Amino acid sequence: MTRSDLVARLAERFGQLTQRDAEFAVKTILDAMSEALAHGHRIEIRGFGSFSINRRPPRMGRNPRSGEQVLIPEKLVPHFKPGKALREAVDARGEAPVADITPSAVEAEALIRKA
Repeated sequence: MTRSDLVARLAERFGQLTQRDAEFAVKTILDAMSEALAHGHRIEIRGFGSFSINRRPPRMGRNPRSGEQVLIPEKLVPHFKPGKALREAVDARGEAPVADITPSAVEAEALIRKA
């Protein structure tokens, strides 16, 4: 799914939102998440997962052309850890055909209440 797919789905699901409003909402959320991570904060979305920053320590690497050793500096990289509900949903999709695991309205409501 791309960003434009997400915008289209949001506008489609909420009829009162125009395409432009949906695009603004998605941009605002993603900007807020990016800013929080840039400031070293952790983001947790229950039932979906959490975003954090991991530190990659400096290390020695090799230039593939010359074989010369090079110092690779420390890096801070974003990291995503999926939540239990997301892991289980993805795992369920891998085991059964899509048509077999589509929850009924009652099951879907129960899953939403659990999260």
